[in-house]
Amino acid sequence: MKILFIRHGDPDYAKDYLTPKGFREAELLADRLENLDVRDFYCSTLGRARATAKVTLDRLGREATIYDWLQEFPGYVIDEETGQRRIPWDFMPGYWTRKPLLYDKDHWFEDSIMQTGDVKEVYQNITKNMDLLLEKYGYIREDNYYRCEKGNTDTIVIFCHLGAQFAILSHLLGISAPLLWQGFFVAPTSVTTLVTEERVKGEAYFRCIALGDTSHLYIGKEPISTSGFFQETYQED
Repeated sequence: MKILFIRHGDPDYAKDYLTPKGFREAELLADRLENLDVRDFYCSTLGRARATAKVTLDRLGREATIYDWLQEFPGYVIDEETGQRRIPWDFMPGYWTRKPLLYDKDHWFEDSIMQTGDVKEVYQNITKNMDLLLEKYGYIREDNYYRCEKGNTDTIVIFCHLGAQFAILSHLLGISAPLLWQGFFVAPTSVTTLVTEERVKGEAYFRCIALGDTSHLYIGKEPISTSGFFQETYQED
């Protein structure tokens, strides 16, 4: 089985939609996806993901199943300095790297900052629903791998968001979500591909064979968007 996770196109966050560049990216993405044999499409409820998916779906005459649990990770923490809600990533390196629990794949949400909000509950809801989706294709979660009841070669495509995608990858691959949120980046319309391996009969695990691939943008000579990626270097005035 193959799962393609696709981040939405270059976003206009204020309108929850795509920029003109985002639509150019979505067209190039559709050029890539229209040649694949995709069994099912799934999509976040948010406008920027649905607009990205629509370009491909309209071209193929297909529809996507819409799930609210695929929306951008809605969990929050309370900022220790401001006392305000904030997303549970994009912390400064001098802060989060001094928190050993954030490196632990099983206990990262027990860290003090994560316990100030609803991160654990949101994460568990996303991963529970991902496992229920995989059950439709014959893969049943058992400890940290999947029992394969009826292996297949289906391809499914999931249009979602950076934070949500990394939460799911954390669960499927056994990696701390904060390590993915803090240390990896997937560009708008990038394609991340996971494929199952069943080297022992009935035992399957997902292997990531491509993370954040943007070759369709390269082919179309469209620059890669860095939306969500902080490239700034601090400089003294």
